[in-house]
Amino acid sequence: MAEVEETNPDVELAVKDVARESEDDEKDDEELVGEEEEEEDEEALPHSEFLDIFEEGLARIVQDPLLCDLPIQVTLEEVNSQVALEYGQAMTVRVCKADGEVMPIVVVQNATVLDLKKAICRFMELKQQREGGVKHVSWRYVWRTFHLVFEGEKLEDDKMKLKDYGIRNRDEVTFMKKLRKK
Repeated sequence: MAEVEETNPDVELAVKDVARESEDDEKDDEELVGEEEEEEDEEALPHSEFLDIFEEGLARIVQDPLLCDLPIQVTLEEVNSQVALEYGQAMTVRVCKADGEVMPIVVVQNATVLDLKKAICRFMELKQQREGGVKHVSWRYVWRTFHLVFEGEKLEDDKMKLKDYGIRNRDEVTFMKKLRKK
């Protein structure tokens, strides 16, 4: 006797439907991948164009009344500092150089003398990048040769807070040449 294979026509149709659906899903996936690759190709910009778009957007942001004091080539740190100033979380210390130039240095409210020194370094480095000029400043030499002075008191302890010296928002700190010890 030959075995007769009985099959359920409903099961066969269901299997064929599943096979068709999986083929359709694969085609859909391939189409989506192809579309995504096309979108990536369309969205891929040369670096120079991306920088131009970014700088235009940044220029619009800087035109905001709260940020209008910032330069055109602003850094994220400068934006954050300006926002912190507006919210009262930071203060501006005016640092006077010997040549009469005044540098507005932004530091947090509970900053130490060391934080102020680091902020002065960052300010000068950014200024040199924007304006050109001196390529390198030996900050080790600067801090070995000059004191920061507030109302006649030398800011000698790097760990001491500016508040403890009595420095508040918009106060002036000056550079004073150290006397050599013999």
